Amino acid sequence: MRVRDCGDVGRPLHNCRGSVWCCRGTVWAWAVLVAVVLVAGCGKKKDDAAGGAPAGAEAEPPTAVMVETAGRGAIDRVVTADAVLFPIDQANVTAKISAPVTKVHVNRGDHVRAGQVIVELESADLAAAANEAQHQIDQAQAAYDATTSVTVVEDRNKAQADVQSAQAAVDAAQHTYDRLAALQKEGALAQRPVDDAKATLTAAQIQLQAAQKHLETVTQAGQRQAVRGAEVNINAAKAHLDTAKVQLTYAQIKSPISGVVADRSVYPGEMAASGSALVSIVDISQVRAVANVPVKEAEYIKVGRPARIAGPEGDIAGKVTVVSPQVNPATTTVEVWVTAPNPGEKLKPGGTVRVAIIAETLQNVLVVPAAALLNSDTGSSKVMVVTSDMVAHERMVSVGVRQGDRVEILSGLQDGDQVVTSGGLGLEDKAKVVIQAPKSEDDDDDDDSGK
Repeated sequence: MRVRDCGDVGRPLHNCRGSVWCCRGTVWAWAVLVAVVLVAGCGKKKDDAAGGAPAGAEAEPPTAVMVETAGRGAIDRVVTADAVLFPIDQANVTAKISAPVTKVHVNRGDHVRAGQVIVELESADLAAAANEAQHQIDQAQAAYDATTSVTVVEDRNKAQADVQSAQAAVDAAQHTYDRLAALQKEGALAQRPVDDAKATLTAAQIQLQAAQKHLETVTQAGQRQAVRGAEVNINAAKAHLDTAKVQLTYAQIKSPISGVVADRSVYPGEMAASGSALVSIVDISQVRAVANVPVKEAEYIKVGRPARIAGPEGDIAGKVTVVSPQVNPATTTVEVWVTAPNPGEKLKPGGTVRVAIIAETLQNVLVVPAAALLNSDTGSSKVMVVTSDMVAHERMVSVGVRQGDRVEILSGLQDGDQVVTSGGLGLEDKAKVVIQAPKSEDDDDDDDSGK
């Protein structure tokens, strides 16, 4: 079929005057378009039939990672918990007697030493009672001297005189009886006078025995009893004086411990009631951090283990001093005390701190950096291990003790495995990797200088 010339190539089709073909310029344009479409379709079918990437396309590059070697070493089992600070010692100083306050020698914040007088009470009446007790001692001592030097001696002398008199009566009665008995034996005297003399002698002997017994009583029991009574009176007077002196010392209230005055509730002129707290003193040269630790973690803690107290004023070394033997049923926790020095008294009682207790040190365990741990789809822990062929393999691991940036691995790894510590996030199993050397401090300095 002959193609007619329409004149201008860009003229519309309806100007072709009913011809089957359009103008020559239009025909060539359509021919080129159809050829491009056919070529593209053939190329796509060839690629689809081959089932691979387009010819000339490059493979995905390996992922750059940083690794560290899993090795054996020591790791600490650290138990951490929140704690409240308490002073190492404290005392609420109370009055033992009721009396007006005359002087208060301390204010809040003052440092005091043990035995220092901090409050004075009115004591004139107590001093008078002590003076009276001293006079009572003097009186009892005088009575004792009189007893031992006069009364006892007179009683003993009288008893001795009675014995001598009774002995003389016995001697006279014995002489009379012997004389009359001799006459009666000769027949010159009747029996009755002899019997009367015998009765008189017996009575005299009885009187002598009574006098001797009295002398013995006066010499031994009586003298001791009189002296003992005098001594008891002296001791009673001395006890009364001691009581008065003790009462007098109560007027001067002293600090039982060394520390800082935390509170003062009285002023001169006020009445201090017996048993009422006047001054509160705390010793904060050391502090006691009281923490409530879960039972499972408290099982590893022993008295004497090292610990640290971290608070707003810094980190202070201490040690465990108390592990409660019982569990608090309300919180199912065990109370643990950590005691530490408080240089500069920076830590204040009542503050909240964080304690870290080294419960035990595990030796020769497999340890990896904490950065190597990744979370798996199942929620357990995993790591990526790089083998010698530069391929990363996923390993599920069981984790033990964690300490800072180190973690104990119980199972799933072997000593010497290369674990990914950087670049492992999103890394697929069996992915090709390239190990990147860690950046040195010199490199960091060069980067900073180039900025």
